[in-house]
Amino acid sequence: MTRHENALVPALEAAFIRHFHAVPTIIARAPGRVNLIGEHTDYNDGFVLPMAISRHTMVAARPNGTAMLNLVAADMGDAQACIALDAPNAPENIGGASDHWLNYARGMAHLLLASGVKIPGADIVIMGDMPQGAGLSSSAALEMALGLALLQLAGNGSVDRTMLAKLGQQCEHDFAGCACGIMDQLVSARGQIGHALLIDCRSLACQSVAMPDDLMVMIVHSGVQRGLVDGHYNARRQQCFAAA
Repeated sequence: MTRHENALVPALEAAFIRHFHAVPTIIARAPGRVNLIGEHTDYNDGFVLPMAISRHTMVAARPNGTAMLNLVAADMGDAQACIALDAPNAPENIGGASDHWLNYARGMAHLLLASGVKIPGADIVIMGDMPQGAGLSSSAALEMALGLALLQLAGNGSVDRTMLAKLGQQCEHDFAGCACGIMDQLVSARGQIGHALLIDCRSLACQSVAMPDDLMVMIVHSGVQRGLVDGHYNARRQQCFAAA
């Protein structure tokens, strides 16, 4: 973990204890990303070269012996929600404009259950250190961190990270309304420290590419909020499809 992550863990654990009066048994994390080469090429069967960054979304969890997921979004003003594992798509689990994070949570729960993962009930706190809407793929990091936590709760010690990335992409399509490619989820799931990730989006084959020791990538926030769904992303994908 980086020094920044180490500072986040105690805050995450404290939030979990405050809400659930117990210590978490699992902490999962997934990074955001920046892209070095390749824009809108992942859903056109092209190549992309993104890299994971040192900002993360983290999930603390503990089994609760019920059939419910009790969630707290610490970065959203401690917003709370409950998802019944026998009905993750119930109307009360559909997030609105102010609680869109719930769509990602119910989506990942539904898709993992549909793939045969036996998720137990759990108490969950979500916390991160990425600015929202800054183009750093905070939604993909949420999907991957939550997916990793749910798989660990289910006792799946060996995780197929490419499979998890594909579920995250499907979550974006079916539950968040964004027809994204696979790049964000795949680099969040498979990125390595000090490396970029060359992805062949035809086969999803990945190759880690070491960054030069004398090179540093600096991320500067423009201050402009960005949203994939309410922006022009879906329209650009439709244009690419029409051109092809």
